[in-house]
Amino acid sequence: MSKLVAIAASLYFVTLAYFGFVPAASAHSLTHSLNSAIATPMALFSFSGTRPSNLGVTDGKLLACPDSPNCVSSQSTDAEHKISPLTYTGDPAKALEDLKAVISSLPRTKIITAENNYLYAEFTSSLMGYVDDVEFYINSDKGIIEVRSASRLGKSDLGVNRDRIESIRAQLA
Repeated sequence: MSKLVAIAASLYFVTLAYFGFVPAASAHSLTHSLNSAIATPMALFSFSGTRPSNLGVTDGKLLACPDSPNCVSSQSTDAEHKISPLTYTGDPAKALEDLKAVISSLPRTKIITAENNYLYAEFTSSLMGYVDDVEFYINSDKGIIEVRSASRLGKSDLGVNRDRIESIRAQLA
C-alpha cells in the first residue's frame, strides 16, 4: 500500500510540475529521487503526443520556440529560450557523423532524419514517456550547429531540454 501511495504522490507532483504549477527546481529534485519501484509502474504511462509536421530548416532557420518554457533554441533571441549553438571544426559531414554517434549512444533516442546538414531525433523520457523533438542544423557558412530542443506536450520541462543540449555539447568536445 505504501508503494501505491508513493506512486500516486510522485505522479501528482510530476504532473503539477509538468504543467507549471510547482517550481521546476522542486519537481526536478523529486524526479531524480524516484527509485525503480516508482519509476517502473509510471513507465506504463505514455505521453508521446503527435510528431510535428513543421520541423526542419527553412531559409537557414529552425522552427521558433513556442511561448512556453519547455524549449531551447540557438536561434532564439529571448533569454528564456536562448542557448548557444554547438561548434565544430573541419568537415561538416564529419560533424554530422560525430553528432549521429553521440545521439545514437543516448538512451531512449530515435534518429528520425539525418541527411546533408540536418539531424532530427526524438528523445523519450523514462518516467512517463514524454517525447521531445530535437533538431540540429549544421550551418557550414558559420561553422556552427544550430540546435532546437522542444517538448511536445505540457508547459514545463524541468530544464530537461537545456540539460540535454549541454550534455551533447560536452560529449562532442
